[in-house]
Amino acid sequence: MRRSVLIIGLLSAGLLAGWCGHALTPSLAKPRAVEPRGPLPEWEQVSIRRFKEAAPSVVYITTTEERARDFFGLDVVEVPTGSGTGFIWDAQGHVVTNFHVIQGAARAFITLADGSRHEATYVGGAPDKDLAVLLMTKTPPKLRPIPLGTSADLQVGQAVLAIGNPFGLDQTLTTGVVSALGREIQSVTRRRIAGVIQTDAAINPGNSGGPLLDSAGRLVGVNTAIQSPSGASAGIGFAMPVDTVNRVVPQLIARGKLERADLGFEPVAPRLVERAFGPQQGVMVGKVYRGGPAARAGLQGVGVEGRNVLPGDLIQAVNGKAVEDWDGLLDAVETLPLGGTVNLDVQRQGQKLRVGIRLEPAKD
Repeated sequence: MRRSVLIIGLLSAGLLAGWCGHALTPSLAKPRAVEPRGPLPEWEQVSIRRFKEAAPSVVYITTTEERARDFFGLDVVEVPTGSGTGFIWDAQGHVVTNFHVIQGAARAFITLADGSRHEATYVGGAPDKDLAVLLMTKTPPKLRPIPLGTSADLQVGQAVLAIGNPFGLDQTLTTGVVSALGREIQSVTRRRIAGVIQTDAAINPGNSGGPLLDSAGRLVGVNTAIQSPSGASAGIGFAMPVDTVNRVVPQLIARGKLERADLGFEPVAPRLVERAFGPQQGVMVGKVYRGGPAARAGLQGVGVEGRNVLPGDLIQAVNGKAVEDWDGLLDAVETLPLGGTVNLDVQRQGQKLRVGIRLEPAKD
């Protein structure tokens, strides 16, 4: 028995020594040669170039809010509340982001691609469009505003690139295509946002407010939301179209808010319309304000005759374009210049009418 164990031990030791000796052979201890790959294909070079060109225009936004140390104390401390992405709009230091990124913040700080950190002030916001503008308190030199494109000619299948700071990881690039156009999402005010771009370029928490670029490196959208049961990217992201951004941002810089038309009436809630008059297609005029645009245009609201409730005018189209609800009506008129007149296709007591109404700015 002892002899068998001794033989096995000697064999094992010999094998181990041979294996170790073989592993330490100098000829096999050298790194392998790198296989040449040749030049990168053009489509890869495009993504690399576009990222390098756009990265200096993309910023990292962090926010803080003030909180009391305890319930009874007056001692207030500033605590971090969130982060997101933005991009440089102009050489004056204006930065565009999503409204929900800075909502409720006491202060905001902007970190540029070079790592420098700058405090920013709130210039204005459009919660209904989930857009906001900040301004760096001290304008750094050599700011690079992001190149602007258009969303009017985007096509499904077109390549897009998203740059942002997902989960605080700055300067992250994801790529994909335009998955769909004309989508609808909900703003922080619960107002519907129409005409939104859908993309499969990965968008995660922290990407909000970052740019969506086309293959030419131009801004075509602002990454705004994702649709995901887990809260992380599931290949369905949404971006505000740049044509909307280019209309809203100058107003926010000039006035601090999005100037809207006051139509001079209140609509009737759809559920009340259906309960009283059955299913209707359009916006029913409820209360008409005296001296307002609707009153001067001759629009009629809901009335009472004896014991009967008379329906108000039912607005079914704006300048020939059908509208289904109040959000659709607002969407239709807010793209039109204030001071002009639009034509409303109205149904009144079974008759079809066309009524001209002047778009007047809403009063504060």
